[in-house]
Order: sequence, then C-alpha cells, then structure tokens
Amino acid sequence: MDLFARRTVVCAAPSGRRSRVAQPMTAAAASGQFELQECSVCATVQYPPREACCRCLSDELVWKHQSGAGELLSRTALHHSHDPYFRSRVPWHVGLVRLDSGVSILAHLPADAPKPPARVWVEAHLDRKGAGVLVAFGRSDGAGLTEDPRLQEMCSDPGSANVFVTDGGSLHSQAVVRALAAAGAARIWVGFESAGDSFVVPQGLCDLPRVTCLRMDVTDEPCVGAVAASIAGEIDIMINTAAIAQSRGVDAARSEMEVHYFGLLNLARHFVSPLSERAVRTKRLCPAWVNVLCVSGLPGYPSWGTYGASMAAARSLSECLRVQLREAGVRVVNVYPGPLDDLRSEQHQVPKLGAPAFAQSIVEGLRAGVEEVFPGEVAQEWFHGHRGRRV
Repeated sequence: MDLFARRTVVCAAPSGRRSRVAQPMTAAAASGQFELQECSVCATVQYPPREACCRCLSDELVWKHQSGAGELLSRTALHHSHDPYFRSRVPWHVGLVRLDSGVSILAHLPADAPKPPARVWVEAHLDRKGAGVLVAFGRSDGAGLTEDPRLQEMCSDPGSANVFVTDGGSLHSQAVVRALAAAGAARIWVGFESAGDSFVVPQGLCDLPRVTCLRMDVTDEPCVGAVAASIAGEIDIMINTAAIAQSRGVDAARSEMEVHYFGLLNLARHFVSPLSERAVRTKRLCPAWVNVLCVSGLPGYPSWGTYGASMAAARSLSECLRVQLREAGVRVVNVYPGPLDDLRSEQHQVPKLGAPAFAQSIVEGLRAGVEEVFPGEVAQEWFHGHRGRRV
C-alpha cells in the first residue's frame, strides 16, 4: 500500500539494474565519493566489481577512494538506443579511460570532452534513477556536470530553478534563501509560520526580488494543502528546513515529532505527486526534495535525547520518500549538519556550523547531485568514522 495519498508518476529513467556487488559504488556516489574494489592480498584495483579478485581470486576485497585521474584512450557518440531514456537524448558520448591505478573503464563523457589521447578525471555520480555511474571530465574541478545539457539531469543545480524553502524563520534557513538567490534560482518561495494570516519578513530577505514569502506551518495539514495547491506544480526543488529548538520533557518530545516527523508526512501527502509530475516534464535538472535533518538522528548521539529520536524518525520517513520518488526521477537529499551556531546548540561544547557555510553546503550538494550531505566538523567526523558502515 502506498504511504502517501496519490501514486507517483513514473518517468523515463535510465535502467536501474545493477548487480548486488556493485551497490557500494552507488552508496559512495551518493555522498560524492568515487570508490573501487581493491584486493587486500595483492593490492589489485578492479572494475567492474566482482566477488573475487581478478588476479589472485581472493575474496578479501575492500572499497577504497580513487583519485579518478587517468587517460582517455578512445571516445564515440551513440546515435541510436533502444532504451527509452537514452533514445530521446542521443547523441550520447562515452569513452574508454585507463585510470592511473591500471583499471580501464567505460565512462559517460560531456560533449566537449577532449579528443584522445588526453588527460581526464573520472567521478562517480548518481544518474536520474539513483544508480552510480562514472563520468569523465577534461578538468579536475568537478564543474563539468552542471555545464553539459545532457549531464545536467544527474544534478539539481538551483540555477534557473524554482525552489520552495518550507521554513524561513531561522537565520540558517534565511542564509539558504540568500545562497539560492546568489546561485541564480529563478523563483524562491519561503514559508513562515504565524498565528494568523500576517507574518514578519526578515530584513535580509526583503530586498531579494525573486523571493515570495507565504504562510506555511508544516504541522497544519490544511495550510500545507493550500500552499501545495498554489505553487506545487511549479517547484523544481523543495528544501524542508522546518525544525524547532531543542528542549526537554514530554511536551517537547511531542512538539519535535509533530514538526520533524508528522510535518514531513504532511508535506509528503501534498507535494509528492506534483513534484513527480514536474519531473516528467523537465530535462534540464533532476528535481530534488531536500530534508534538513541533523547528525543527532544518526547512531551515536544519545545525548541529544528526544530531539535526536524525532530526527531519526524523520530520517526513516525520508528514506521511504527516496524509494518512492526515485521511480519518478526525483532525488531525495538528506542533509545531516552538526550543531548549528544558534540557541539550539549553545550548551554543546563542540565546533558550531555557521549559517553561510550551512547554506553553501546545500547548494554545493545540489550541484554535485549527491543524496547525502554532512556539513560541519562534527558531521564530517561522524561521516568518516562510520564510512565503512553505510547508513
């Protein structure tokens, strides 16, 4: 049975068939990492992934980060395809690359890729269906994904996109709005919770011409429905920033669940179908749903108490959203910041994440086409400490 009110629309997407042994490459690509199998016995790096080493047949294989540097040996353009997704996107460029580690791989290429032989850099990205694929660029700065029209669908560049930020009440959320405007977003809607029909627009957002402020309370389903009816059909990217200050006690726990979990559920009921239908009509980017969660919702932070428990519940629901929206060609991005530099985290004696850095990490994550973002020192420490155990 479907979790949400209406079924999602299925759009043409690349084939999602991948072998079980190749899934760690996709998991790494979801966080912007390029990893390949390496044999612990003879140190051979191999591709495609296998269950045993291609040289010594050992099954002691580990996934390790790769620099991606290599040489483009040959390239070609495909002008015909039986796959419905690629049929409407030909010519599609591919090339054979020999990495410095000795592995030869077949990679997607941008149309302006250099002629072989040439130095290239391979990156792992998620395609429109959420599967890990390899792309080779003629430079190492990682900017090529947003510049090639056919590869743009692997990312969710906010430039020229219509974006909805659900809650603009915090300084960090307002920084996200300013970062989106600086990135070239076409239109930005920002929600503000209020007791009545009026609300105060922060001074920093008043001068942004592409920003429209509206009343939005994620715990009020009729309000969510009314907002969805007016703007959901135009949204390319939705960023759910709704959160409450950390506090203690049973009443606080109920409020945290109402905002973090049931608020997300209200959004899902009214925005899943419109965003899925939007995905069918667009080829210039991968529509995205961004959920700003917290590293406290991941294993290992019991000191955050009920706040962490509500974030863990929201993370679980977000994963359900990811499975459903992936079929529609919509990417769900989970953001796990460490303690933010605000009143919520003032009692935590750890490095705090400032508003500009927090906002920029979300914009960069959308441009990179990842599914997981860990901004801040505390979140990065958790990420690297648990990298071997996929979350």
